[in-house]
Amino acid sequence: MMTLLVIWQVALAIVALGLAAGLFALARQIGILHERLAPIGPQAAHQGLDVGQSVPRLVMRTLAGEPFVIGGPLDAGQRMMVIFVAPDCPVCKRVVPLARAIAGEQGLDLVLVGDGAEPELKEMATRPDMAGLTLVTGVELSLVLQVNRLPTLVIIDDHATILAKDIVNTRRQIEAAVQSSEAGGKNAGNVTKEIAHAAV
Repeated sequence: MMTLLVIWQVALAIVALGLAAGLFALARQIGILHERLAPIGPQAAHQGLDVGQSVPRLVMRTLAGEPFVIGGPLDAGQRMMVIFVAPDCPVCKRVVPLARAIAGEQGLDLVLVGDGAEPELKEMATRPDMAGLTLVTGVELSLVLQVNRLPTLVIIDDHATILAKDIVNTRRQIEAAVQSSEAGGKNAGNVTKEIAHAAV
């Protein structure tokens, strides 16, 4: 009888330790998910070069190792939509198809700047929603613009002037950035905030 009682207590102790370990692991995962899912609401991205300033000529690299210039002159009237993404960013996965659709509708050149290890970026590039998109690597542009949250959207004109810059996670926010760029980028922050507020 005593033996069964000891065995039962040992079993209960093992179960309790297992539950404690499981609870700790779950709490850690929730913390990671909370960090990765941010930002959920509209966020300001006003550090580094901002609206109205010019992006210097930078030579980035595609995943194939080919040079890709950002900050150089474009065709007259052409605008480029640049979005900073990462393989482990769930919000980026939602934003890329939205940005692609809007860029196509508005006639903007869409370029993705990848943040992460090259093998992970190459795996990311194989996703169906990434087919045919330009994905470049390099930290120079993110350092110049001081991009520290993802996904960040930047629209530049044919003279490499920044027309819009913001963190986006919904179609409405992307459309707000495009709308502000069409207005010359003069009220980029205000337009984005007003439209995001109207969506709430």
